[in-house]
Amino acid sequence: MANDVQAAFETFEHQADIGVRGRGASQAEAFANAARAMMSVITDLSSVVDNEQVDVRCEAPDVELLLVDWLNAVVYEMATRHMLFGRFAVELEAGALTGHMWGEHVDRHRHAPAVEVKGATYTGLSVHQDQSGHWVAECIVDV
Repeated sequence: MANDVQAAFETFEHQADIGVRGRGASQAEAFANAARAMMSVITDLSSVVDNEQVDVRCEAPDVELLLVDWLNAVVYEMATRHMLFGRFAVELEAGALTGHMWGEHVDRHRHAPAVEVKGATYTGLSVHQDQSGHWVAECIVDV
């Protein structure tokens, strides 16, 4: 994606919620960048030190549902471990996702969390290739 002028991830407004969009050369990269977009809603990613790794596994009958399950697994790990994640890697294979997240425990002063993401929704849910052949993974998250 070095020559691609579009950002690898971004957020966008959606009524009272926030949309997250990840882009990548593969579906896996787009999924990882969607998680980065979601995390960027909460804190500045550059403030998160990636000193602890957490792995998750999800399964779903299609890629759109897998995206929601993945993002909700990230939310669950954040909530139960009291952590923020700044780096993500995803492996996809036959309806299954293995996700790797690196981050650290929340430091409210340094991370200054802006909002709490409650979960990914089915609203605006899409995983597709754009006109340039890059993958896009997006949905609305409840904040």
